[in-house]
Amino acid sequence: MKFLLAPDKFRGSLTAEEVCSAMAEGIRLVLPAADIIMLPMADGGEGTAEILTFDANGTMLTTPVADPLGKNIQATYGISADGATAFIEMASASGLRLLEPHERNPCLTSTFGTGQLILEAIQRGATRIILGIGGSATTDAGMGMATALGWQFWDAEGQLLEPNGKNLIKIHKIVRPTNFPQIQVEVACDVTAPLYGIGGAAQLYAPQKGATPEMVAQLDKGLKHLADLVKKDFGLDLAHVPGAGAAGGLGFGALFFLGATLKEGVKIVMEQTHFAEKLEGVNWIFTGEGKIDEQTLQGKLIAGIANAAQSRGIPVVALCGALLVSPEDIRRIGLSYATSIINRPMTLDEAIANAYNGVKDASQQLTHLFCKTSKRLFQK
Repeated sequence: MKFLLAPDKFRGSLTAEEVCSAMAEGIRLVLPAADIIMLPMADGGEGTAEILTFDANGTMLTTPVADPLGKNIQATYGISADGATAFIEMASASGLRLLEPHERNPCLTSTFGTGQLILEAIQRGATRIILGIGGSATTDAGMGMATALGWQFWDAEGQLLEPNGKNLIKIHKIVRPTNFPQIQVEVACDVTAPLYGIGGAAQLYAPQKGATPEMVAQLDKGLKHLADLVKKDFGLDLAHVPGAGAAGGLGFGALFFLGATLKEGVKIVMEQTHFAEKLEGVNWIFTGEGKIDEQTLQGKLIAGIANAAQSRGIPVVALCGALLVSPEDIRRIGLSYATSIINRPMTLDEAIANAYNGVKDASQQLTHLFCKTSKRLFQK
């Protein structure tokens, strides 16, 4: 019997690699000779760069950058074995998690550090970048990122502007860098928000980053001003491209400053890991994540795996810590079965500490059940 193990991380307890190991251990308690392919996965958010770097036989690197408020920190990114592709998460340099609650202010924060990561990768020889943009602390439409890459933003008095959200409204002239190398950029983006207006980067997301109502109004005006300037001076109307408002407008910034394409995170990960090719001869797919809830139903990793497997008739089972959807929902996204690894009352701390054994035990029980109820598959 052949198994493909393709889980996401269990946030706060297990990495995707650890989930794979626990699943494999449980399966082999029932089928010691099982053919097991371990394929740690991610959906474009936190952990994606590491997953894709691992799959590309690459190396994770650390480099000094500026955090969202300009303080020096160490950030990581990945580079493929051949050096051609870099895997970058903007949250590593410009993420909300880098700031204390009292420091959060999207009028002052900047994506400059993300631009430093991109520049570092280019200087190492990368010609292709896969950029994850979840978890931002910023609403600067990529102005900071662009500044780090050599773009200049001038105000009406001929002064260079500091790249942050509050200065978007002051931009009078944008100057491209000279001799910027040609690179291919794919952005993992699961948000479809426009750049500005109702449901845009400021109105929908800036309050989560510390913005007051007054800040939201200021930022929204700044985002619209930038979009209008880009349309007037460069002939590009990008503000309402789905995803332009992602990560405080970094989706827009990636489109304009980098010539990027925006794609669903799970699709990028599945393409990079050659997921479809690995389905050949597979009898069962085990996947999972820390919580299966409404977001799972909206096209993230588990739904993407189930959709890919469905055309080949491969059953998919999912393990999780918290199972918060109905059996009808489980079937609707193409799963054959889903179950929590928590098999008795316990506190959150106990659940986290017991996560590895919980995944192992659930995998063992499921494999035993499959073998008992499906002789045809067992004989394979």
